[in-house]
Amino acid sequence: MWPAPDPAGPGQESVWDYPRPPRLEAEPRRLQIRHGGVVLADTLAGWRTLETSHPPTYYIPLADVAQAHLRAAGGGSWCEWKGRARYWDVVIAETVLASVGWSYPQPTAGFAPLADCIAFYCQPFDTVMVGDERARPQPGGFYGGWITSWVVGPFKGGPGSQYW
Repeated sequence: MWPAPDPAGPGQESVWDYPRPPRLEAEPRRLQIRHGGVVLADTLAGWRTLETSHPPTYYIPLADVAQAHLRAAGGGSWCEWKGRARYWDVVIAETVLASVGWSYPQPTAGFAPLADCIAFYCQPFDTVMVGDERARPQPGGFYGGWITSWVVGPFKGGPGSQYW
């Protein structure tokens, strides 16, 4: 059973108005990730994917990521919309955040701009910002959306949402 969408106020988007299959669009707001005193990512050239019931997933150009802190992780997965994903660890000093990033080196045609980008989970980092707002992680441990005040749910990932 589908949940009732939360009401969207002025300037807000409902994830229930997002499409399926997902849509890719440029993100004009600054995206920044900081952890352990390091600016891991900082861009004004990001992308976001929008999919029904999910908060946006943000992708950052590799050129705007401190790549010295990235390490290829094992494994991979397949997205029916974007193609084959590879995973990334983030290593800062003695801290290893395992498989907290993913990329699509050869994405499907509709997601071609993501070829040189990486997405990160929100949860493990000290600070994740979209514009001037600190983002919160999408519920659960599988999906990588970032929640901000201008996006309303309910969001897939929490208890009881497996079959949405």
